[in-house]
Amino acid sequence: MKRIFVWALLTVVAVASAQAFDYKSGRASLSPYPERNATVQYPDSLTPVFINHVGRHGSRYPASSHFTMLIHRALERAEREKTITPLGRQFKADVERVISATANRWGELDSIGEREHRGIAERMYTNFPQLFVDSHVLAISSSSPRCVHSMYAATGALARRAKGISLTTSSGPEFSPLMRNFDLDSLYKQYRTDTAYTSTYNRFAAANITIDPLLRILGERFPLDYDKVYDLALAEYYVVAGMDCMGLKIDASKYFTVEEYRRMWSVFNFRQYLLYSASTLSQRPARLAAPLLEDIIKSADDVLQGKTVASAKLRFGHAETLMPLLALMQVPGCYYLTNYYDTVADNWRDYESFPMAANLQLVYFTAPSGTVYVRAYLNEKPIKLLRGSKSDFVSWKQLRLHLYELLPLDD
Repeated sequence: MKRIFVWALLTVVAVASAQAFDYKSGRASLSPYPERNATVQYPDSLTPVFINHVGRHGSRYPASSHFTMLIHRALERAEREKTITPLGRQFKADVERVISATANRWGELDSIGEREHRGIAERMYTNFPQLFVDSHVLAISSSSPRCVHSMYAATGALARRAKGISLTTSSGPEFSPLMRNFDLDSLYKQYRTDTAYTSTYNRFAAANITIDPLLRILGERFPLDYDKVYDLALAEYYVVAGMDCMGLKIDASKYFTVEEYRRMWSVFNFRQYLLYSASTLSQRPARLAAPLLEDIIKSADDVLQGKTVASAKLRFGHAETLMPLLALMQVPGCYYLTNYYDTVADNWRDYESFPMAANLQLVYFTAPSGTVYVRAYLNEKPIKLLRGSKSDFVSWKQLRLHLYELLPLDD
């Protein structure tokens, strides 16, 4: 009887896990920012005094033409070889919609991305209006045009809403140590090419990538190059997963079963996990964020001690900026260490934490006693940064000590 109960329980868990993933989840970190309408509530006794914000750029056109053109060339070849299927002709039309909509603007912010950042900034003002009246806001971005564009969309929204606000916006390579450290760190660059990473990723990809969806569009007789077939299979997935953030509707179920889509997503997700989060393979990706975390601590200290006059500091970077930071800060759902890599997809999900325009906000409040409290928000939803804390509101003194303890000693 006990065995039957355990088997039934495991079956329920497995079914629930399978049901949790759907085609919407499969868009991975290419997902548009989720809808947010809720108003922030906080005790009347607390007065907001500062916001520390780190955000990813908003929805964009595909980061490069690589995957789109790779699958398009294969479809064109399938036409010439007369192996292309009717489904393949439909997919070719979808790929050409991407090429047409992008119009050679690969990687640029699109109108959806602009709206996402305007909305985040407008809700920031709506929730804390007294903070922005006759105030000063500092904003920086990486040198990437889509990040600069995101910064101007957000600060422009604040300028339209807040009376008497002044803004200082800055961007450029001087902010790379904070916003694009993945381009600078020599140890990290070494890790990316190390066989420990490449062999781990390749083994996982080989075990999970399925070429059945590829054969359904190119045809069973298509002359596949098996040295490049995984890249081609991922290209089909990447094009489908990225269309929503361009505003192009796509029915992923035409090309993938939900299980195939989950397997392809898990490979995409696993690559990001190994490259940009903490893992048992390497802590180096998380350590990239040490200068940024130090800047977050220092900027709050400077404002609270009166050294800087500002109501907010806004930073605009990349998924590769936010993933290391949240791993270093050990944010729930963004920090997961395991030697069993088949469990990563159930515990570190890019679509939950890192959609387009993903953001971390630390809002600082003063109490009548003079104590400073902080409430953290991930994608505008409260999170607990201190393990075991019963409240979303924690003292800055306590949180500051915790964050300092997370900084690597040898960097």
